[in-house]
Amino acid sequence: MAHYMFRLALAPETFNTLLANPDDHRDASRRLIEAHGGTLREYYFAFGRYDAIIIAELPDNVDAAAVMMTAAASGGFAGGETTALLTPEEAVSAMRRAAEKKAAYRAPSARRRRAAGRARGRRPRR
Repeated sequence: MAHYMFRLALAPETFNTLLANPDDHRDASRRLIEAHGGTLREYYFAFGRYDAIIIAELPDNVDAAAVMMTAAASGGFAGGETTALLTPEEAVSAMRRAAEKKAAYRAPSARRRRAAGRARGRRPRR
């Protein structure tokens, strides 16, 4: 399963409702995530740009997008972002794969730097 971080900004009406009827809303979030075959891992309220941070495991990007679409359609949020997360093991695997394949890509600016180096009589960096 893939890990995702959902950052949500609550709508003013949602804050008004929570002030009138305090509730951490964790169970509703858990039900939504579980309906998509996932598991709620962490649930936090936050200060700053986002008011709620949720870490969940979900089968794939489609389910993660569907969770966010359902939350957005509820009208309870003023905005949000979804970030796909990598475990440390996944990150190391990605690093190894990138190292194996890095010769397949050269940034457009690399050509310009090489040409500038040749024009000044320098050897290009590798």
